[in-house]
Amino acid sequence: MNKLFKTVSNVSLGLVAILAVASCNQNASTGTAPKTDSSASVAGANEGEKIVYINADTLSEKYEYYKDIRSKLEAKVKKAQSDLQSKGQAFQREVAEYQQKAATMSASDRQATEERLARKQDELGRLDQNASASIAQDESTEFNNVYNTISEYLKKHAEEKGYELVLTYSVSNPTVLYAEKKKDITTEVVAALNKEYQDKKAKEKK
Repeated sequence: MNKLFKTVSNVSLGLVAILAVASCNQNASTGTAPKTDSSASVAGANEGEKIVYINADTLSEKYEYYKDIRSKLEAKVKKAQSDLQSKGQAFQREVAEYQQKAATMSASDRQATEERLARKQDELGRLDQNASASIAQDESTEFNNVYNTISEYLKKHAEEKGYELVLTYSVSNPTVLYAEKKKDITTEVVAALNKEYQDKKAKEKK
């Protein structure tokens, strides 16, 4: 469980794939101009760019949906750890009690107690494995949902802005070694994603 806890606590957003957007090529072949959003009339730092990038480290720090999911998973891990620790301590007390009484017990009683304790030890091991597997599955599902949400938004955003490629940058996975600041669209993407998430939560509360 300790290994799993570190995995969940230090998880980094999995936006390492390059999102290729074909809308520009399609627009060029049909002779139509790329679609723009309502704010496109105001000249921005990214206007005219075809290749842009997202800072995945910043996204993981500021995207509310991602932070909520990470907190939820960490809470699950801590609860599982607490439950296993409690059961483990109870088992240790039983072992200590047996060791104190073993000398005065009959051979048959010692054998029966040792077999019972062995079964409990095996059960604790299975509980640990099952909890780890369950949380790992939850982690995979939850972060896959986060990734899909971001990916779907970026596809729409790229079509509106006319981006041909949206890359990701992370200190731990620097696939982009250098990029001009004007190509960084992280701030606007985080703001839009957080608005979408807040709107979704507001609707769910109704």
